[in-house]
Amino acid sequence: MPSSLEKLAINLKSDQFRNVRSFISDDKVSLLMRKGCFPYDYVSDVEKLNDTCLPPPKEKFYNRLNDEDITDDDYQHANHVRNAFNIKSVGDYSDLYVKTDVLLLSDVFENFRSVCMKAYNLDPVWYFTAPGLSWDSMLKLTNIKFELLMDYDIYLFVEKGIRGGISQCSNRYAMANNKFLPNFEPSKPQNFLLYLDANNLYGWAMSQPLPLNNFKWVDFLEVDHIDENGEKGYILEVDLEYPESLHDYHSDLPLAPESSVPPGCKEKRLLTTLYPKTNYVVHIRNLKQYLKLGLVLKKVHKILEFHQESWLQPYIKMNTQFRTEAENEFEKNFYKLMNNAIFGKTMENIRKRVDIRLCSNGEKAERLISKPNFKGRTIFCENLAAFHMSRTSLTLNMPIAVGMSILDISKTLTCTSFITIS
Repeated sequence: MPSSLEKLAINLKSDQFRNVRSFISDDKVSLLMRKGCFPYDYVSDVEKLNDTCLPPPKEKFYNRLNDEDITDDDYQHANHVRNAFNIKSVGDYSDLYVKTDVLLLSDVFENFRSVCMKAYNLDPVWYFTAPGLSWDSMLKLTNIKFELLMDYDIYLFVEKGIRGGISQCSNRYAMANNKFLPNFEPSKPQNFLLYLDANNLYGWAMSQPLPLNNFKWVDFLEVDHIDENGEKGYILEVDLEYPESLHDYHSDLPLAPESSVPPGCKEKRLLTTLYPKTNYVVHIRNLKQYLKLGLVLKKVHKILEFHQESWLQPYIKMNTQFRTEAENEFEKNFYKLMNNAIFGKTMENIRKRVDIRLCSNGEKAERLISKPNFKGRTIFCENLAAFHMSRTSLTLNMPIAVGMSILDISKTLTCTSFITIS
């Protein structure tokens, strides 16, 4: 639930504050159906809890962490709470504040459980993360059984094609001139600023035919005659030439982005360049688009064939419908997350997982540091530290061909839309 308790509590209806009602009398419960306010910076030592000046002056509620003052409404609410509950000291106010937070949080989570049970018939208390919940929800609905990549060469081949997504393409500076602006100059040509955003981009990509099973190498493929929505899909490793005649036309958003180390940098970045592409791993849909828009196919190195279906589409449609019917912002964001989290799970990088070893013994710490898989440490205190150890063995059990395809397919929509409009 990536939101503050204050915002989450606002989404609850009156009858959903069950835990608050069970501990607070009916005549006072309405005061605690919202997040309270507390003078954190004012209570700098235990003695302040004995103060009887309640609530403290408004300026004492200033929050240095957020650099914010309390609003008049919040301060007035604190006064109402003090009077209604006959609070005598800051300590009593603190006890009620903490108790209310716990009760609100429990009601928020119980409502979250109800939302999940109604939508997916799964209880989130059995999961560590929302992506884990979403993954099981998808498997439960689709009843799909996809084939994992058992050939290590195929796994490395597909992994090479994972490059991330283009987040935006915008001019550094643009000036509009039209009759709707106060500084409109009729003597100059009229122009407008246009900002476009692809709504539910990854949801659309996940609704397309995606890899399912029967992964195998093939020797020959007529790219122009392939039905990209047919039963067979392809990922290829190719060399592409970017004709110089297209450079000016494509300079705002070059096709075929690649992951490489830019000048003056030590780590790889996703770059949109007009350079020739060598040993470029690409989905068949993207390759056909690039060739249609003018790039030249110089050589095909490898071709991976697989059976594909729109097996994720029912789950994506279901969450999209739930989001349309959502009654508050939390539910809208939650159902969006449940869609996008599926894409994240298909892209999960097993290689980044680490083992954390807690150690309070100097001799054991030296042994851990001397191991070749030692990555780093986090010191908690003089006698306790956490040692980060790389995994010595990995089980590559994520369907990365699905994730790679989703990333590439999403680029076909943005590139086509931008170049067509341009």
